[in-house]
Amino acid sequence: MPELPEVETVRRGLLPAMQGRRLEAVIARRPDLRFPLPDGFGQRLTGRTVTGIRRRAKFLIFDFDGPDALIAHLGMSGSFRLGAKPFPEERHDHVIFKTSGGGEVHFNDPRRFGFMDLWEASDLVAYPMLARLGPEPLDDAFTGAVLAARLKGRRTPVKAALLDQGVVAGVGNIYASEALYRAGISPKRSAHTVQGARADRLAAAVKAVLLDAIASGGSSLRDHIRPDGELGYFQHSFDVYGRAGEPCRHAGCGAPIRQFPQGGRSTFHCSRCQR
Repeated sequence: MPELPEVETVRRGLLPAMQGRRLEAVIARRPDLRFPLPDGFGQRLTGRTVTGIRRRAKFLIFDFDGPDALIAHLGMSGSFRLGAKPFPEERHDHVIFKTSGGGEVHFNDPRRFGFMDLWEASDLVAYPMLARLGPEPLDDAFTGAVLAARLKGRRTPVKAALLDQGVVAGVGNIYASEALYRAGISPKRSAHTVQGARADRLAAAVKAVLLDAIASGGSSLRDHIRPDGELGYFQHSFDVYGRAGEPCRHAGCGAPIRQFPQGGRSTFHCSRCQR
């Protein structure tokens, strides 16, 4: 599933193609994605001008010169593709945005785990899937002290806590493993023990790995593709994820990276460097 860096990469790719553009037509080629599309979905957006595109955790939020905001989630396999008319439609292009100036944006989702919804722009904090989210890890306000407070009293492994979107918004399996490695913290460590200097190191590592991934266009392991059709390449910089049996990259270590199941997902770590 696309994580925060992949969604942020998509947001940045869509901005030049959509911000300030009028939607000449919005065509839903089927009535539902993961959930049914709102009644009158295409008609409510047609004629509106896109005034901005934001990201909250793994959600994209499209702002318009009208009362509604569009909330979109990529799910497992969703992607936006950009093109100029005539832009050939593919089988899984489920929603098509035709913009002023002749451009088109197609939302393609073979698995249909993504969704789109409309919500009153002035009341987005009440949208159910946004209301429960924790702090944004790339905000200046996200510090070690904030993270420590979110982890206090939690007896689950710290990696599981990082994947809880109510603790930190947008961090997924790949970047939790990478951040814990950079911070030198075992993914098995009980979350409530990550306080003080440990929390400072982990908060800084989360920020750093997310920013590095965004700079690389995200990670393209299976489905992620940027709106311009290019792949992300952060997967070539993984320190632990997908490197089971390979040597730790820390100078003087060389211990093999180990993989084990944790919460139904694969965790990768160095048992010598991470405590």
